[in-house]
Amino acid sequence: MPAAIRRSGALGIDSASAVSTTLRKGRGAGSNDAGRYESRSVEVVDDGWDLAPEAEAPFHTIVAKVQAKSILTRNASPDIGFDQTINPYYGCEHGCIYCYARPSHGYLNLSAGLDFETRLFAKVNAAEVLEAELRRRSYQPVFTMLGANTDCYQPIERDYRITRSILEVLAKFRHPVGIITKGTLIERDLDLLTDLARDHLVTVGITLTTLDSGLKRTLEPRAPSPAARLKAMRKLADIGVPVRVMFSPVIPFVNDAELEAVLEAGRDHGATSASYVLLRLPHEVKDLFRDWLDTHLPLKADHVMSLVKQMRGGKDYDATFGKRMKGEGAFADLMAQRYRLATRKLGLDRPRFEPDCSRFRVPSAGGQGGFDF
Repeated sequence: MPAAIRRSGALGIDSASAVSTTLRKGRGAGSNDAGRYESRSVEVVDDGWDLAPEAEAPFHTIVAKVQAKSILTRNASPDIGFDQTINPYYGCEHGCIYCYARPSHGYLNLSAGLDFETRLFAKVNAAEVLEAELRRRSYQPVFTMLGANTDCYQPIERDYRITRSILEVLAKFRHPVGIITKGTLIERDLDLLTDLARDHLVTVGITLTTLDSGLKRTLEPRAPSPAARLKAMRKLADIGVPVRVMFSPVIPFVNDAELEAVLEAGRDHGATSASYVLLRLPHEVKDLFRDWLDTHLPLKADHVMSLVKQMRGGKDYDATFGKRMKGEGAFADLMAQRYRLATRKLGLDRPRFEPDCSRFRVPSAGGQGGFDF
């Protein structure tokens, strides 16, 4: 592994600490405030000495290898189109400032800010645990989403290869899977995806937040470029994988004007369906996003947050099922109408992917190529 990746064997690495709010190259958050479960917090203050600022050192990515006790997580949310999830990693190096998963780092006594994108955890035994869970006599196959919380093809997957090992297990069991990603590293696994697509066992959603590379660099600093994601869509489509272009999140007065252009670009690169989600700002994300606005779009900041509150019933966020994805009010209604018209015009208004669970088989533990029924 590259020298820049330092590893720790324990989950409990140092808790969140204060850092300078000066943005570091390639990082999304400009702060590292303590999580909402911490008993104390630390903040940087000006001591009045007015000394010349020192050069800010870059943040290295620290990866801790952890042993997962289970890997399949059941979904009870009625507004999500899958029944269970697999997440190979805690945290995400892409550093997307708007990521709704950031607050999950609070459960590890780490910050939703810089910790979330620099202190990562890799479930190195994920494939082994998954195979054991699929072999249980009580297990019934259901559509399973890979990477619904943090990106399964984030940069560290290149070294850890956990996502690939999971796909190998799912292919062996002929288990249906969906993948959500921004990562073009998915192209490495075209061999496995071709095999799964042959039996209608896989679909991939590629998130395309903007076609503007400049905006992408601040919103999603370590994610691949829009052009690279479109190329990945085309490669997936060419091997028979159903591809969905995901315009997410829709940020008022920032990227909402790109809706039709993003969907059209996805269609032109092989996408056969689409989806969109309005900006979600749960817990610590609202403050991180406000800081991002003040830093990168200060003249728009107040208007953006005004529109956000209009679509969230006067609050920064409303987590109510049925409202959290699409919002409410005039702006939300307009986006829904534009989306319906665009998908109909582009032929992207197709029914949701229906996986074939009937092909699920439990391979023989003896390794002779048979199946245990």
